[in-house]
Amino acid sequence: MLKPMMSSFLALAIALPLAASDKKETDRLENCGLVLKEILDIPDDIPQDLLDKAECVIVYPSVLKAAFIVGGSYGRGAMTCRTGEHFTGPWSAPTMMALEGGSVGFQIGGQATDFVLLVMNDRGAHAILSSKVKLGADASAAAGPVGRNASAETDVTMRAEILTYSRARGLFAGISLAGSSVRPDNDANARIYGKKVEAESIIFKGAAAVPPAAQKLISLLNQKASKKR
Repeated sequence: MLKPMMSSFLALAIALPLAASDKKETDRLENCGLVLKEILDIPDDIPQDLLDKAECVIVYPSVLKAAFIVGGSYGRGAMTCRTGEHFTGPWSAPTMMALEGGSVGFQIGGQATDFVLLVMNDRGAHAILSSKVKLGADASAAAGPVGRNASAETDVTMRAEILTYSRARGLFAGISLAGSSVRPDNDANARIYGKKVEAESIIFKGAAAVPPAAQKLISLLNQKASKKR
């Protein structure tokens, strides 16, 4: 009698942390959609032509300075790309992503900061999804221009593979994330999708359907950035 009871207790003890972890990933996906909607509702936000040209979007909600000071993995978010061979289709199911390192922790202050990254070409997209990419070294990155009518035809904007933005204390601006690294979070993907699945398979092979928690994020992009220019 005691042995079955102990087995049940151990199973419950293991299941509770896993369930809490799954809830954390679900909340993170929902927050990605909320953050992007709030940013796209700002009058002077990401220029529309850049959003239309972007092949992928990465959102990191509520990154805290304290996390950067402690060390380790600093930000958690999600990435989605346009589907199709030439990135011209609807937006894909998301892969979970991590943001690490760099000096950004000393730039963003004590309050939570949201980050949005636009991936502007297929080289940048494939690089990020296959391994850890250091911004400014493995992939060219620049602070993105702000304003719906801002000119995107600058040398910096046209050369950059990744354009980076931040929102802190209600202020939205382009920010340099040079020195920081982005990478897929495959452990989080396993928790979201209930199976081990690689980031590239989610984005490029349709290996997973859009989870309910990501519906807002994906539908928003299909509405606001439905066509690639």
